[in-house]
Amino acid sequence: MTVARNHYLGLGLAALVFILDQFVKWLMVGPLQLQIVRQIYLLPVFNLTWTENYGVSLGLFTAQSNAGRWILVGVTAAIAIFVTVWMLRERKLGDIAALALVLGGALGNIVDRSTAGFVIDYADLHFGEWRPFLIFNLADAAITIGVLIILARSLLSREKREPEQAEPASET
Repeated sequence: MTVARNHYLGLGLAALVFILDQFVKWLMVGPLQLQIVRQIYLLPVFNLTWTENYGVSLGLFTAQSNAGRWILVGVTAAIAIFVTVWMLRERKLGDIAALALVLGGALGNIVDRSTAGFVIDYADLHFGEWRPFLIFNLADAAITIGVLIILARSLLSREKREPEQAEPASET
């Protein structure tokens, strides 16, 4: 029952990330009208800046056409399906939660690309002119954190293998 509970928690976390991502993007497009004002200064190191991302992570593989857009949607959907299957095969809550972050973020960006033709990015962290990241969104942050957790868990929590026992030699 614990594994099933972990899977439900994972699916719930993925749904929460997706809902929060879509809500914040709605705020950017709706009440804040960021696509019109283009930038809102919040803090000396953080702005809301409207960016339309036609590519994938780091702006790579930019979709130059409508067909390219749908290819990116299809590839991202295939990755989301792979992550879902992987998540449902995991047993530990830490692994499931990390994959849920990736899944929720991927779903949020898939909806953007499907409905708007691009992913809405708005979070602009900067220190003067230096930007440690490209402009991103909540979905991107969830994906990045999830991937970092997966990498850390795989590198730092290696399971100890039991030494193999030699089989007794059979007498003939």
